Amino acid sequence: MLILLAFIIVFHITSAALLFISTIDNAWWVGENFSTDVWRVCSTNRSTCMAITELFREYKSIQAVQAGMILSTIFCCVGFLVFILQLFRLKQGERFVLTSVIQLLSCLCVMIAASIYTDRHEELHMSTQYTVEVSEGHYGYSFVLAWIAFAFTLISGVMYLVLRKRK
Repeated sequence: MLILLAFIIVFHITSAALLFISTIDNAWWVGENFSTDVWRVCSTNRSTCMAITELFREYKSIQAVQAGMILSTIFCCVGFLVFILQLFRLKQGERFVLTSVIQLLSCLCVMIAASIYTDRHEELHMSTQYTVEVSEGHYGYSFVLAWIAFAFTLISGVMYLVLRKRK
């Protein structure tokens, strides 16, 4: 049981790390001379970054992605704290339902954020307010990490739902 518990803790911490990296790092959409995320656009040639503000046509979509990623990260961290509390508070044989619900909410938020970005990426990168041409690019590793974090939080949420506290 101790090995299973250690595996679940490592899996949850990995999920949180993936969410932090995908939310913060500047590699959702990359090209030869630029990289962009949900916060800013950076030109690698000039080493300058420009924040994405309300001047951009698709700013509402970017705000939805930002909110989804922030909420998923917060839910994942809160879920870990609730798991630690439930670990010492629950009686034997009870399930970690609250932890599971919080983790599944994290899963839902990251799925919504990544889905919005996937659906709206063409419109997001056609804005004339960019200082570099960002329409010719491809998905970066932060975007891929967001989808991997979705899978990890889903698996983690299901594991907590199935897990019973045993001796």
